[in-house]
Amino acid sequence: MSSKRPRSKRGGGGRGDSKRGEPKRPGRSQTREFSAGGVVVRGEDVVVIVPTRRAADGSRVLALPKGHVDPGETPIQAAEREVREETGIVAEPVHELGETRYWYRRDGRTIGKTVCFYLFSFVEGDTEDHDDEVEEARWISLREARKQLSHTAEREMVDLALAYLGKDR
Repeated sequence: MSSKRPRSKRGGGGRGDSKRGEPKRPGRSQTREFSAGGVVVRGEDVVVIVPTRRAADGSRVLALPKGHVDPGETPIQAAEREVREETGIVAEPVHELGETRYWYRRDGRTIGKTVCFYLFSFVEGDTEDHDDEVEEARWISLREARKQLSHTAEREMVDLALAYLGKDR
């Protein structure tokens, strides 16, 4: 895998970005989180999830699998674990795609979040074997994912995966 860490052009929708496009620095009431996730490709398809947790407006979210890096775990190990837990899929890491950064509010606090995404290749597994944090895991075409994923930054990760694979679908 490449050691370069390209960054997404945008954060998670622009919330909390300054005029220059840089995230604001956290203050006393702000926390930082680091997560890792995967773009798992099988042929022309990518695995996506519908988490049980809804968006702030109550709508369902269509997302890539991702989650916190546990103590003693590397980001790539966390991404591989999260893919397995949230989708039921065993996948092999191929390439580091980059990071997304965004801000959100939880319990009156501002959370700065960085997510490192990796490209994975499907090995085996069944999307019905996902954990209880996920309402549904399913395969959709890469083309659909570019339009249907709820977050711009995740759609950009699919674009980066396609660029790496040399496929303009």
